[in-house]
Amino acid sequence: MARNAALGHFTAAATILAAALIPPAASAQQAPATWSMAASLQQGRDEVQAAAVAEKIYLVGGAWTETKDGKRIEHYTEGFMSEYDPKTNQWRERTRAPEGLTHQGIAVLGGKIYLAGGFAGGRHSLPSAGVYSYDPAADQWKKLAPLSAPRGAIALAAVGGLIHAIGGRIMGEEGTLATHEVYNPATNSWGPAAPVPTARDHAGVFVVDGKVHLIGGRTGEATANVGLHDIYDPATDRWTAAAPMPTPRSSGAFAAYHGLLFFAGGECKTGAGARTYDEVEAYDTKGNRWLKLASLPAPRHGFAAAVADDKLFFIAGSSRCGGGGMMADTLELSVR
Repeated sequence: MARNAALGHFTAAATILAAALIPPAASAQQAPATWSMAASLQQGRDEVQAAAVAEKIYLVGGAWTETKDGKRIEHYTEGFMSEYDPKTNQWRERTRAPEGLTHQGIAVLGGKIYLAGGFAGGRHSLPSAGVYSYDPAADQWKKLAPLSAPRGAIALAAVGGLIHAIGGRIMGEEGTLATHEVYNPATNSWGPAAPVPTARDHAGVFVVDGKVHLIGGRTGEATANVGLHDIYDPATDRWTAAAPMPTPRSSGAFAAYHGLLFFAGGECKTGAGARTYDEVEAYDTKGNRWLKLASLPAPRHGFAAAVADDKLFFIAGSSRCGGGGMMADTLELSVR
């Protein structure tokens, strides 16, 4: 059976196996979870980002491929803006972005979606310094002050009325950055902030109680994964280390849900044949510990996650390291 067909029939009551990493002596906990399939995209895409506004999910950018005359053609600059309504289980296309990119940073502030940086070519090439906001209510884009320099795979976070752009890479497989810039929407300007302790990109980013959590990422090639967990306090402009992610990964999907910081999938396992990750782990901010959850139905990277209608969705992605095997799936995870 084909992968999509198999997933299309996949609806399993999975059990979250909460194996706590910190403290080591803590006993395992269990909580029920349900995986199921929601409406798929029109085409497979990877290196996408997603955010939720007013209980709808917006999937932005990404790459896709088509075959013409027996040749595989890769597209990186379509600038997709796809809206998903979980109440109707339907996708629809909205106005496309002024600049089509992959590997963008994404954040939501004041009901608007902010995007920063990205790549307009394959293999982390043609980096952009572009910054844009999108108003879902008006279906309109606005060009904003650019980053200080072009880069992609940035972690973007909104906290305290400001947008933080953290890390990223210039291009290629090297050149990860510790850069940390802060955008003020009131003045449409950027300013410097304390650099992240370890330069990296393709990381997960979350905001909890006014602080930014930067989790995972890579320091070089796709196998140079780290489980680092750093917390930034805007009040002091300082970073502190926290409990690391048990399985070092990058290029996964991440979202905060039910008091947990989820990081799913990723790129790229070493060993006998490079492959993507299916691991799903979550950090419990109250208990200061990591939990291991039921694996993804199929491993992937370069996908996105967002929460709407009290459900956690994982969308699209690539089944193969380095791209290819693009997915159109929308996976739904309900945790009770």
